[in-house]
Amino acid sequence: MSDISKQGAFSWAELATTDVDGAIQFYTALLGWTTELAPVEGMSYTLAKVGEERVAGIMSNQCCDGEIKPQWGIYITVDDVDATARKAEELGGKVLMPPTDIPNVGRFAALMDPQGVMFSVITYLPM
Repeated sequence: MSDISKQGAFSWAELATTDVDGAIQFYTALLGWTTELAPVEGMSYTLAKVGEERVAGIMSNQCCDGEIKPQWGIYITVDDVDATARKAEELGGKVLMPPTDIPNVGRFAALMDPQGVMFSVITYLPM
């Protein structure tokens, strides 16, 4: 397993879905995941685990002030979310959600590359 705290590492996956319960049933049966609810203010968020390791999150696509398309999203670790968001714009990308703090986790931003592909970047708090 790679060090998810390093610049450029893929570090988290997140499913936004129209049917959270159905998704949990599908992925736990398919992949052997276990799940647990996470204490996230203002929304229901389920952590998917392989053994004791948290590997992904599952949430309703109705989150975040409006409906988003059902999809898997990825997070890439960066050393500085704010600088990365600025650089993305300089390189022709877009900032979809500006740098935002996630309590007890870190800071993230949602970006889009010049070809229209959405991804998120994150800097984790020290463990």
